[in-house]
Amino acid sequence: MKIDSGNTAWILTSAALVLLMTPGLAFFYGGMSRAKSVLNMMMMSFVSIAVVGMAWVVYGWSLAFTSGGGLSSFIGGFSEWGLVGLETAATADDGTGIPQLVFVAFQATFAIITVALISGAVADRAKFGAWVVFTLVWVTLVYFPIAHWVWWSDGEEGGKAGWIFELGALDFAGGTVVHINAGIAALALVLVLGRRKGWPKEPMRPHNLPFVLLGAGLLWFGWFGFNAGSAGAANEIAAISFVNTIAATCAAAFAWIVVEKLRDGSSTTLGLASGIVAGLVAITPACAFVTPLGAIAIGLIAGAVCAFAVSLKYKLGYDDALDVVGVHLVGGIVGALLIGFLATTAVNDGGADGLLAGGGLSLLGKQAVAVLATLAYSFVVTYVIAKIIDLVMGFRVSEDDEAAGIDSTAHAETAYDFGTIRTGAGSGATLASAAAPAPAAEAGANSEGTAKKVEA
Repeated sequence: MKIDSGNTAWILTSAALVLLMTPGLAFFYGGMSRAKSVLNMMMMSFVSIAVVGMAWVVYGWSLAFTSGGGLSSFIGGFSEWGLVGLETAATADDGTGIPQLVFVAFQATFAIITVALISGAVADRAKFGAWVVFTLVWVTLVYFPIAHWVWWSDGEEGGKAGWIFELGALDFAGGTVVHINAGIAALALVLVLGRRKGWPKEPMRPHNLPFVLLGAGLLWFGWFGFNAGSAGAANEIAAISFVNTIAATCAAAFAWIVVEKLRDGSSTTLGLASGIVAGLVAITPACAFVTPLGAIAIGLIAGAVCAFAVSLKYKLGYDDALDVVGVHLVGGIVGALLIGFLATTAVNDGGADGLLAGGGLSLLGKQAVAVLATLAYSFVVTYVIAKIIDLVMGFRVSEDDEAAGIDSTAHAETAYDFGTIRTGAGSGATLASAAAPAPAAEAGANSEGTAKKVEA
């Protein structure tokens, strides 16, 4: 089939946009964490790129997007391990004219960010080496199979497909595969690792809110590739997905800060950034199946629900450090289930009609099955993986390392070097005083005070 240069260019661009989301997530999570562990938090995202990227090329693509013979409903095979034979192959009869390797690259970025999302739940307390091992094992045993269930089909009429795909449940860009999957895995990992030292009595506030806003902006920017790129072509489905990604995210951000204002008396930058992510999460599975007004409804509901859901950790006692459960798990469930109400074939005849479009309860039931299956499989397998890693090599840092900060103890680095700061350099008096050595007690007190302010 002849290569379509326009479609190919769009999906290549979308793949680059989605890859940028993981560094964006690193800033988002890094800003939300404490100053003494920000580098570790960002490293957990960046190392996911390295580990998952290699695994995807060697065997991940093949397990997720090829036939597994008699097991094809549940997992792929190794027929395309190492991407052998795909160097010049075009997609088979799908009408997009995109080289197969372009779609391989696009899907690799989804696998990468799904693993990175989990890391925010265990901020401040996970061993870096254990996280690297977890990354490889989890993506192999959890992500690749679920991606196969939801997205793989041999393209033949009445042919083989993943069992959720065959069921008819809809997930356009990753509500189940990415967000519910990562969110419930985060909860399982938190239960294995336990609470941070001092939580919830001690305040553990974000150390850099500008980083959080920067990360949210990069995530929103990259998410257009995530959703609109999942159309596989530069077409009308990409267009509606793009518009719905704008509409739902705006609505969710607005709903979150309204909830904050009514509940707490103030709307915060952290709330606005969290609302943006909640809206992006919720619209992801539905973006190609609902109208723009439906997208606004999804955003408003998700923003409000997630704003309340993030406080559940205090009531139930699980230490989800950066609200992966409250935003990604809850937001993913909201988006996936609302498809059953708001989907309409007037937008996309490749979808289905939900309850409000006259389709009855059938689609909602299918969505619920997909959600429950993802929750059950991901939670159980993640819990077992984490327990085994914890028994074999230990998953949690020591109390001393946690108190000192993982940046210095695990990576021999710190994000901020306050020892080189000079103020008032233009003042002759300041220069004169700087030339004389300060009393040791005074210098120590100033240094400790600065550290305490930053840590808070």
